[in-house]
Amino acid sequence: ITAGARSLFCSQQQKQMVGVILATASYDHTIRLWEAPTGICYRTIQYQDSQVNCLCTTPDRQCLVAGGFSHIRLFDLNSKNPQAVGSFDGHTSNITSVGYQRDGRWMYSGSEDCTIRVWDARTFTVQRELKHNAAVNTVALHPNEREFFSGDQQGNLRVWDINGNECTIEMVPDGETPIRSVAINTEGTMAVATNNKGKCFVWSWESRLLDDGYQYDDT
Repeated sequence: ITAGARSLFCSQQQKQMVGVILATASYDHTIRLWEAPTGICYRTIQYQDSQVNCLCTTPDRQCLVAGGFSHIRLFDLNSKNPQAVGSFDGHTSNITSVGYQRDGRWMYSGSEDCTIRVWDARTFTVQRELKHNAAVNTVALHPNEREFFSGDQQGNLRVWDINGNECTIEMVPDGETPIRSVAINTEGTMAVATNNKGKCFVWSWESRLLDDGYQYDDT
């Protein structure tokens, strides 16, 4: 990696010679695939559009999804084809988050253009658009696949009803300090968020007391 690393992702491949791979992306416009047990880079993909901000794999582990500036590209992990095999186009700024619904029918993305988008994974078309009032830095899909949890550059945390296309809860845990990352546990009972001051906030999702969380301060 010849420039600042921007994103990484670990996946287990079931078909190819490599069992577990680590995918990294960087400001140097490359995606690199590594053999996790040996640390050997066995493939480099050139991402011509921009730096790469985020990565994920499709649920079947056959393709790697990369988000850069305004474009999301899909690359085949099981071939040496250097070209993208699909593209999600429509954002107008940096893509900051990408992820998939568990069956792979749709994917989602967050962007600094202040939107979260839901895409049809087969047709690469936008199905829904949710709007923040600031750049979206991070998005997590709840295990129930009916809600998003997102954070933005102005310090706002939001819970979204995907089918209703609306924000159901909004919080500002630490003023206008940008939210850097959000996550939800696999059981869907707890949510966490971190901000640029190094603070971590934890809430109970089940009780819906998302405005009554614990705070961990590492400043």
